[in-house]
Amino acid sequence: MIKAETLGWKEGMDRLAAEKETALSQLSSAESQFRGMKEKSSAQERKIAELEARLASELAKDKSEAKKAKAEAYAIVAVYRAHAKKAQVQARKAAETAQTRAYWIAELAKCQSRRETLEEIHVRGFDLADEIIKAKEHETEAATLAPNDNDNDDESKSGSKSWEDLDGEETAPREYQEP
Repeated sequence: MIKAETLGWKEGMDRLAAEKETALSQLSSAESQFRGMKEKSSAQERKIAELEARLASELAKDKSEAKKAKAEAYAIVAVYRAHAKKAQVQARKAAETAQTRAYWIAELAKCQSRRETLEEIHVRGFDLADEIIKAKEHETEAATLAPNDNDNDDESKSGSKSWEDLDGEETAPREYQEP
């Protein structure tokens, strides 16, 4: 009976030793799988870190390019605004010059008409020599201030001052207004 019992214990020990071996081989297999997974995880972490670094680099590069493009756009807008402002000033000056020229051309026409009328009256026998001389002086003065058709200047000889009142009516400068 003792033999049978020792034999049972021996079989139990053999079974436990076999189970131990199986457990150790399973543990070893699990450890190698764990190491493999750990290495894969580590490789993936490195790849992720590399991708994040590359992404950060490209993002910084794109931000830099965007800043440059924005600065260039602002510079172009500034140039266009300056050109537009300059064109606006030139248009205003041209309008003032045209207005001044028109005024002096009208004045010249008035003076010529007045002189011609006075000369016709003088031809009919009236002595208007003083008035004709004054009319010729006004005509000469208006002719010097009125633009010639041969002039290529953008400015009139009297400058580009506007003779508009605050009401918007054209008037001559005080020294040229008729009494």
